[in-house]
Amino acid sequence: MNASDYRKFPVRYWDDVREGDDLPALAKKTSTIQLTMYTAATGIFHRIHYDLPFAKGDGLPGVLVHGPLHGAFITQVVTDWMGPRGFLKKVGWNNRGMAIAEETLTCKGLVKRKYTANGEHLVDCEIWNENEKGERLVVGSATVRLPRRGA
Repeated sequence: MNASDYRKFPVRYWDDVREGDDLPALAKKTSTIQLTMYTAATGIFHRIHYDLPFAKGDGLPGVLVHGPLHGAFITQVVTDWMGPRGFLKKVGWNNRGMAIAEETLTCKGLVKRKYTANGEHLVDCEIWNENEKGERLVVGSATVRLPRRGA
């Protein structure tokens, strides 16, 4: 990480976080090229993720965004928000709907709980993404450890 990264993602302190805070939304415009590259990188070679005629022949409206890529998108909402001194302790999600290539997904989050445990200053977040119709396609949660101000 270089100096400009620190300016883009300032340190988030546990002291400044409040339950009910929104995490900044993150828009992700998917593309067929991105899905093809993700297929190659991950080895998830089901044709519904890169072959439009095949996907349509399966009754789908287009090629589908990979489930793990949804997870990466909503995880980025948390890691951007927590900043360079935060630590992602746990993340998980469930896929609830399908996203189609070329669709913009909006990833969002909400601080659900702020607490201390075993000497750590923790924040639980609810995270999700929505399609252009506002339907939640992926829902999940994350736990982050944050530094204390002045520590």
